[in-house]
Amino acid sequence: MRAVVLAGGFGTRIKPLTYSLPKPMLPLAGKPILEHVVDLLKNHGINDLVFLLYFQPEVIRNYFQDGVKFGVKITHVIPPEDYGTAGAVKFASEYLKGDEPFIITSGDLLTDVDLGALVEFHKSRKAMVTIGLTSVKDPLQFGIVITDKEGNVVKFLEKPGWGEVFSDSINAGIYVMDPAVLDFIPGKQAFDFSHDLFPRLLNEEKPLFGYSLRGYWRDVGDATSYIQANMDILAGKVRVKGSGRRLDIVGKDIWLGNDVEIAQDAELLGTVIIGEGTKISGKTQIKDSIIGDHSVIFQRAKIVSSILWSNTYIDEDSETEGSVICSNVKIGKGVKIEPGVVVSENCLIGDGAIIREGVKIWPSKEVESRAIVSSNLIWGERWKRSLFEESKVTGLSNFELTPEFAAKLGAAFASFLPKGSSVLMGRDTYRAPRMIKRAFVAGVLSAGVNVKDLKAIPVPILRYKLQTFGEVGGVYFRYSLENPEVTEILFYDSNGFEMSVSFEKSFERIFQREDFRRVYEGAVGRITDQSGIVDYYKEGFVNAIKGEIIKEKKFRIVVDFSFGPSSEYFSTILSELGCEVISLNAYTVEHGSGVDPDRALGLLSNIVKATGATAGFWLDPWAERLYLVDELGRIYKDMDSLFLVFQLIIKAENSGVIALPLFIPSPVEDVARENGFKVKRTKNSIRALSEAVRDRDVKVVSYPDGRFIFSEFQIAYDGMFSLAKTLELMAKLDVKLSEVARGIPRVNFLHHTVPCPWESKGVVMRKASQEALGKDATFLDGVKISFDGSWVLIFPDQYRSIVHLYTEAKSPDQASLLMSEYTEKIENWVKG
Repeated sequence: MRAVVLAGGFGTRIKPLTYSLPKPMLPLAGKPILEHVVDLLKNHGINDLVFLLYFQPEVIRNYFQDGVKFGVKITHVIPPEDYGTAGAVKFASEYLKGDEPFIITSGDLLTDVDLGALVEFHKSRKAMVTIGLTSVKDPLQFGIVITDKEGNVVKFLEKPGWGEVFSDSINAGIYVMDPAVLDFIPGKQAFDFSHDLFPRLLNEEKPLFGYSLRGYWRDVGDATSYIQANMDILAGKVRVKGSGRRLDIVGKDIWLGNDVEIAQDAELLGTVIIGEGTKISGKTQIKDSIIGDHSVIFQRAKIVSSILWSNTYIDEDSETEGSVICSNVKIGKGVKIEPGVVVSENCLIGDGAIIREGVKIWPSKEVESRAIVSSNLIWGERWKRSLFEESKVTGLSNFELTPEFAAKLGAAFASFLPKGSSVLMGRDTYRAPRMIKRAFVAGVLSAGVNVKDLKAIPVPILRYKLQTFGEVGGVYFRYSLENPEVTEILFYDSNGFEMSVSFEKSFERIFQREDFRRVYEGAVGRITDQSGIVDYYKEGFVNAIKGEIIKEKKFRIVVDFSFGPSSEYFSTILSELGCEVISLNAYTVEHGSGVDPDRALGLLSNIVKATGATAGFWLDPWAERLYLVDELGRIYKDMDSLFLVFQLIIKAENSGVIALPLFIPSPVEDVARENGFKVKRTKNSIRALSEAVRDRDVKVVSYPDGRFIFSEFQIAYDGMFSLAKTLELMAKLDVKLSEVARGIPRVNFLHHTVPCPWESKGVVMRKASQEALGKDATFLDGVKISFDGSWVLIFPDQYRSIVHLYTEAKSPDQASLLMSEYTEKIENWVKG
């Protein structure tokens, strides 16, 4: 049997370890990862190997040559271009002809799985492709797979978001394939197993199977995983062999290369691997660690749970714990290296220096004596998990989001953009967001990008300008409505949309690597004030609204501006529409405790009743959200505001498409259909919903927190236009809001959240997918199972350790019963 070993990856996520080495050549227990893969194949009687190379192929080819030294035959194949995983295998098809299946494995896996059982399964099912599967706690970086009881693959999704996770079973990067599968792969073009081949086979109903592998499996994807893989070897969790010979010492597991010199009073504890030609001096302590070839460890040094590559030099009294020290590094006297540190090759760390936890030092750097390197990458757990939340970065002002941090965010953002291009920036009136914005601007300028400054401006006006030609992106700075001590930085693309998930992931990689573009003095960006934007917005606004019918009604309304900058711009528009406006909180403030929407709505309700106003409206401080109060003082917020405006639209307009998230109660579809409308369901996030407006048939988009998009004007959430549109619809129907509210259908709808640790989310969604088998279910976002007139929706929160649970039923009791039943199920799934 032949094996194809994929060893051409760039190893981007694990930099700087892969600065001069391809990832398959990173040492694990003194041997390259790829050599462990070769050992695994050889142990299963697979001796004819095809190495598919691309990035730094000469390093791998020079080490393995023809394979004779390792007891196998190796053929090296190097495609002229990056054809992707399947495309590269197609390029090597001349070595894979015949009737016998062949096995494919990644060259950067640490595993001891039973390949023989995988091959037997493949043959017994007469499969075209069998995907090796394993289970992981965090499946976001992999392709998730679900199979039926016979092993047929029924669903496959590559690198899902948390809302899309339906299983913790993932593609392990190990496959068995019949040669006939090569006919499904086009030649000499990029083609990937996960993105292209497997979906094609699934669509054409070819025999595509999945098999749960038995044994240890770890993708060595980043520095943390690399350290853990080495520790797992030392702990005996994986059946692979390190380098050197084992000493016969009771109670210890010590492996030594040739010509090793160890002082009598050196203390070796746990499992220790020491490479060839290495010298260990007196009174040193080495515990559960790997020391590479030709290294020197001086007196009283202490090394715990660490990996040292070749030619490292650790001076007296230095301490290293849980870290990686690459080749040709000199660590001075009395240095302290904290857990999670990576010191790249050819670095010099001066005497007495302290390298703080998690810091990565790139190649050929020199750290001065007694320096404390804390770096700008001191992130708490939340920051490590995800820098972005729904296209925004948030943090406690001046503690998590410091000016230094913001400057580097700006530099990372601008590094994506063309040099000499321009970005639009705006903010609210609070001091902290203004301070963070100024630091961010400095970072942007340093990368050669210009800034057009709108200063204090409502968010919809900034997004409206982005929808025209000129700027390549936009950024807005504001305090958080939930906590005014927190600053939020919102990112938009050149069309005014929230940034994509792929942008967020690329941004985080650049930010973590600090791979910023720096320009020379003459190319530094410039700042200009942008005037005329408000007039431009106002012109578009007035043209999009039917102002004449609003004027005829001469509405008296009460508007709470929440101390936001919209009070400076929107009052004049309302005045031109003929409205008599009683304004509340219509001035800006620089600091304070923010606004309390519930308290504000209570006051607004009283004033509407007291003044006999037609209606009351509450705008959030950035003019995105809108809550309503009818002439009787009844308050409509969140889901109620959605239902009220929805009812107005379908009564006043003839037809159209309204986009709503999946969890909105189902009666909206019946009501829409009866009035000539259609409802388009989207995933449950703000971003997914706003992207629905790219469909030209969609007239209105709404999220049940008071946000609306009317696409006839712009493609962003706009509370100001939503207010005017509400008045237009009321005028057109000649109704009061309380009259419209009578037509809102009653729903028995519940929402609940269940605590769920991050590592259990995959398991919960796999159980939910299994629960849905054989039932009427959809997987658009999470798992939605429909019963006779009721449904339950389960989906994991992308940013918090909770799972959302929604139910709807024919009666309140049935909805509660369904909620209790599935809450208990999820709690049991979490417990395992």
